[in-house]
Amino acid sequence: MNVLNSNGLDLSNDLENVPVLIEGDVSKVERPEFQYSPDNVQGPGCAINPSEVTLPGCSCLSHSCLTESCSCLQTYGQTYDSTGTLLDLSRTDAGYCRPVFECNALCACSETCANRVVQRGLRLRLEVFRTKERGWGVRTLQPLTPGTFVCEYAGEVIGSEEARCRQLAQGPEDNNYIIAVREHAGQDHITETFIDPAMVGNVGRFLNHSCLPNLFMVPVRVHSMVPRLALFAGRDIDAQEELTFDYTGGYHNQPPVASSTQSDAAIRASRTDALQRKPCHCGAQNCAQFLPLDVSILNF
Repeated sequence: MNVLNSNGLDLSNDLENVPVLIEGDVSKVERPEFQYSPDNVQGPGCAINPSEVTLPGCSCLSHSCLTESCSCLQTYGQTYDSTGTLLDLSRTDAGYCRPVFECNALCACSETCANRVVQRGLRLRLEVFRTKERGWGVRTLQPLTPGTFVCEYAGEVIGSEEARCRQLAQGPEDNNYIIAVREHAGQDHITETFIDPAMVGNVGRFLNHSCLPNLFMVPVRVHSMVPRLALFAGRDIDAQEELTFDYTGGYHNQPPVASSTQSDAAIRASRTDALQRKPCHCGAQNCAQFLPLDVSILNF
């Protein structure tokens, strides 16, 4: 059941701090069929419960942790400023990002500690709406500044074989929601996390892809070693502007030179020409013409 409030239909069913609105007449709108969850949930093939607290905590008794005394900040570094804004935006143009760890349930600091951002959940006013060519989309109802946490991409955390089976079972008209996150975890070791919000997920499942996005994704760990896929603003974003991210996990503020765009698109298309490709309608100058498809999932 979807919750109604004075502003309209709340897709989160009161599970978020603020309503997740949907545009249009709530009595006529075609409501998406899925189970709303603001957090990741354990799915088939996932050996670790994402809600289980497995990381150690700091012993800070201050209102907000300080670098000189907090074991979390000393171990992992300071990620946010005092307002909760992401400090290191240079990660957006790199091929990787350093680990981000927030204070967790075992930490002695207050719930308002500056090192607790993603775990506080949705704080922004977002609206799900129908686009002209790309199905559902999400827009912000308020202006955003670079480094602002927007929302998570939450869903079922599944194993590699389950991800492979689900992707192979998709038909031409089915949306592919599965995101594979690969992180370096020591020398010659890579950890992999597969998240699928198709059946269980949050507002992040409605975000569209763009080859020139305004959001970027950062794996953030809070209570567990299972990362939360947090989306941050990569630039100033106006109210009513659609929110997008690159499904490949990349981010670039500027489009590449036009002469290289066609060759890049051809290369990306040739890698998956044997599979069902879906056209990309993002409209960016550097558009690759097709939506990203992680074929490595099929190789397990």
